[in-house]
Amino acid sequence: MKGGLSTEHPISGDELRAIKRYLNSREDNLPWLFVNERGAPLTRQAVSYIVTVVGEKADIENMHPHTLRHSCGFYLANMGYDLRLIQDYLGHRDPKHTAQYTRVASKRFEKLWN
Repeated sequence: MKGGLSTEHPISGDELRAIKRYLNSREDNLPWLFVNERGAPLTRQAVSYIVTVVGEKADIENMHPHTLRHSCGFYLANMGYDLRLIQDYLGHRDPKHTAQYTRVASKRFEKLWN
């Protein structure tokens, strides 16, 4: 959830099959995909901690979950996806927030005059 606006994204194909295999392999019957050592769902703070620690181990400075969100936005813009699609995917109410990803997406101009 970003700014009070919740978005849901369907999972299908190989990803869904892998998740189902993982859940079936677990010995607990908990409904959550990611659980802590006590079997409770991971909190937002726990996910933030994990991402930060993994970022440090990978020698990436200032890594946070929001960094991953921005990376996704920049990737989609560089792949040439429509601004409205990116806006919907990221759950932005205001297109100005999404436009930041397209300003630096120089790849979208590469074949403009070919």
